[in-house]
Amino acid sequence: MPAVRRWRIAALSVTFVIVSLYYLTNKQYTWNYGYSSYIPAPPRPVVQDGKVHWFKLPERYPVTSYIPLPTGRPKSIPAVQTRQPKEDATQKQERQKRADTVKESFVHSWNGYKKYAWLRDEVAPESGKWKDTFGGWAATLVDSLDTLWIMGMKEDFELAVRACEQIDFTTTESKDINVFETTIRYLGGFLAAYDISGGKYPLLLVKAVEVGELLMSVFDTPNRMPISRWDWQNYVEGNKQTAPERMLVSELGSMSLEFTRLSQLTGEPKYYDAVQRIADALEKGQNTTKLPGMWPISIDASKPSFEDDVIFTLGGMSDSLYEYFPKQYLILGGVLAQPKNLYEQFIEVAKTHMFKRFYNTKDEPLLVSGDVRVQGAASNSEIKFEAKNQHLTCFTGGMVGLGSRIFNRPDELSVAEELTAGCVWAYDTSANGIAPEIFTVLPCPKNYDCKWDEKVWHKALLDAHPTTATTDAEREAHVKNAISSLRLPPGFMALNDKRYVLRPEAIESVFLMYRITGDKKWQDAAWRMFQAIEKVTRTRIGASALWDITVDPKEGLPQKMDSMESFWLAETLKYFYLCFADFDVVSLDDYVLNTEAHPLKRPGR
Repeated sequence: MPAVRRWRIAALSVTFVIVSLYYLTNKQYTWNYGYSSYIPAPPRPVVQDGKVHWFKLPERYPVTSYIPLPTGRPKSIPAVQTRQPKEDATQKQERQKRADTVKESFVHSWNGYKKYAWLRDEVAPESGKWKDTFGGWAATLVDSLDTLWIMGMKEDFELAVRACEQIDFTTTESKDINVFETTIRYLGGFLAAYDISGGKYPLLLVKAVEVGELLMSVFDTPNRMPISRWDWQNYVEGNKQTAPERMLVSELGSMSLEFTRLSQLTGEPKYYDAVQRIADALEKGQNTTKLPGMWPISIDASKPSFEDDVIFTLGGMSDSLYEYFPKQYLILGGVLAQPKNLYEQFIEVAKTHMFKRFYNTKDEPLLVSGDVRVQGAASNSEIKFEAKNQHLTCFTGGMVGLGSRIFNRPDELSVAEELTAGCVWAYDTSANGIAPEIFTVLPCPKNYDCKWDEKVWHKALLDAHPTTATTDAEREAHVKNAISSLRLPPGFMALNDKRYVLRPEAIESVFLMYRITGDKKWQDAAWRMFQAIEKVTRTRIGASALWDITVDPKEGLPQKMDSMESFWLAETLKYFYLCFADFDVVSLDDYVLNTEAHPLKRPGR
């Protein structure tokens, strides 16, 4: 054989080996999850039932070149979880008993939903009526899928999966579709159930694609920014769409995990393209706001612009925007630096202006994540802080803990602990052992002189509730009357919203802190919180939200609202259960949880 031919064959062989090794060690290693290849399902036939049905129209504003999913070998990201704490036989038995107790609570509420509201969005836990609050697409069923699997309820899981075939996402009685809720509950629910069950139930991915295709219609706007409250029949009629001039920033920025995961599983780039364009807009606008580094509650998506609103918070209407930065970094295996950069810029601003220590009777180092209002012109603006904590804001401790691990910011772990402890304090201090929906505390001076002094608290209350009294005794009597009539535990300045609506954010952070640190104090806190909630929310059908958590237990139980949102089963009870499960159950080094606690598989795991 001539030497030239041998050289060519050798060169071709080497090239083939190099390309094959690159493909195996990069592309497949990153995005191969061991599932069967995705095969698109045939289009769902339109049912002639007299209803208006959504169908895909040719795009008015098509994308000419998709932003591709990042590829390459996942980066070596530091472990999130510590080792599971050692325990003797008695401790293990007690932990498992607590897990079983939480599971029983879940089974009780799940059975109530099955009996009274099957394939409806929610069950009313006292009256037994049903509610359709999110499109009438069986929100509680879809939201509960992965919890059923995690708790070992395979028979119910498969029953629910079969029932999903009946859900028709092409029609709804609702005029407007809430895009945010549809994304986190339905799309996230199907994707997580598919992931947690190892891809063994293809129907779940089929349903995820159905939801994804429906939601892609909201991006058909001139600037490809989405519509948050979508008039779907207006779309079906062929009318033009424009992103809203007033939109909550959480609605804009809280779709990245779900759409990215859908692209990873289907190989279809358009889903990732849609949310990456949002991320690029957020990056471009991060330092154009009135509080550079963070984004205000209200934004103009039609431009998009982030320059007008003056209110900033990590609470409702903003929360999951920030939550998703470290989680998007994880779902992409760390190969895209943008989510990390967005997080690291905003967290410095939050630490400076939003996280404040507050007075408490035990002089514990506790932090509140408050609200900020920026007043005045940019050249002479003033930042006003309000120590108002929402239950929704209680996710912040877990987020900061996660960021401290994966971004190697160890000094912020103590910040995460103090934020989480602040929310646990709100539970432990309240009459029924449950934190209210919104409350205000008394922030410490800037020099952190936080030693408890009842006189300081009373003086602050007097300033908040002025009186015409002229003597010290009269003023003190006035303050004590305010404390009594407002039912303020020591340290609280106000109970702005006394409801408890079965929210998960506090236990979410407790769970994360327990998995990150292994400190049993978090597990003990979880048990106190669960027992308190179970005691006053349980009904014959499930569990009910409460109107007023300040009602003295001696006066009877707080009045129930006859409401049980799907996140009670999707999030709250799941997080409680995971606090008592082994650390390899939904390991945070294998999964990343969306804002509805749906576990999505991380690449390379």
